Amino acid sequence: MIRGPVCILANTGSGKKAAARIRALVQPFRDAGLDPEIRLVRKGSRMPAEAQRVAAGGFGTVIVAGGDGTICTVAGALAGTGTALGIVPMGTFNFFARSLGLPGDPTAAISVLLAGTERVVSAAEVNGQLFLNNASLGLYPALLERREAAYAKWGRSRVAAYWSALRTLVTYDRPSRLRITIDGRTDHWRSPMVFVARNAYQLEQYGMQDGVDLIREGKLAVYIAPELRRWQLLGFAIRIALRTARPYRDFALEAGEEMEIDTHSRRRTIARDGEREKMRAPFRFRVLKDALTVIVPPDQGA
Repeated sequence: MIRGPVCILANTGSGKKAAARIRALVQPFRDAGLDPEIRLVRKGSRMPAEAQRVAAGGFGTVIVAGGDGTICTVAGALAGTGTALGIVPMGTFNFFARSLGLPGDPTAAISVLLAGTERVVSAAEVNGQLFLNNASLGLYPALLERREAAYAKWGRSRVAAYWSALRTLVTYDRPSRLRITIDGRTDHWRSPMVFVARNAYQLEQYGMQDGVDLIREGKLAVYIAPELRRWQLLGFAIRIALRTARPYRDFALEAGEEMEIDTHSRRRTIARDGEREKMRAPFRFRVLKDALTVIVPPDQGA
């Protein structure tokens, strides 16, 4: 049973069709005897501030319609408040929603939420900023930046995404000197990318079972790419995509509840659940145990 009062929060962009689609999703809540307040955000840059206002608004449940980036932003505002988070997946990958057993179709997801139950789940943070799926520095943030530029020039398409990824992989030549401390143990690395995973479901999709087991033990799974030449990076990415990459052969795999990464550059771009932002080193990661209350299907409550 969904706790009231209820707020529906969504990033609609600038399209009227998106806003109309969100409003159409409200009717099932009204049919269930709920009268949700609707908050539509048309610019993604305004979502963090709106999420903070909603978190302070006294709602029992906040329903977020959007992709992983939007969900991450709202989850960061709700963490520790006890307010229940419901998700209507409307993104590309929807890894967090899928990890909770929610269907990908928005209408079906609402039906599940209305019959769902609450569950407390853990998350993670880097420099005080929450993430649900992963956070990374190096190659992956650079790939996201190139992809956004391609979308701006040619529009959103798989061709644009693949072309931007290919260009990044064959031109990226910026391995970093890193000092990484995990649960008190320090090592020095030279690597083009560090990928910190917290969502076991996402790793399962890429066949990385060793990392899945570590996350289920309550740890962060830390993937450290080896120092590779440009064209070697392309082969590395292909092995990841084909699910043939293996730890200790293609990359290092570490784990811990707390981690610190220090670099020679004081400010670096960090990607959190697909969103990029500048942060100041050192980068401190940690598991946030029982950080969120989420609504899941009835059979996923345990």
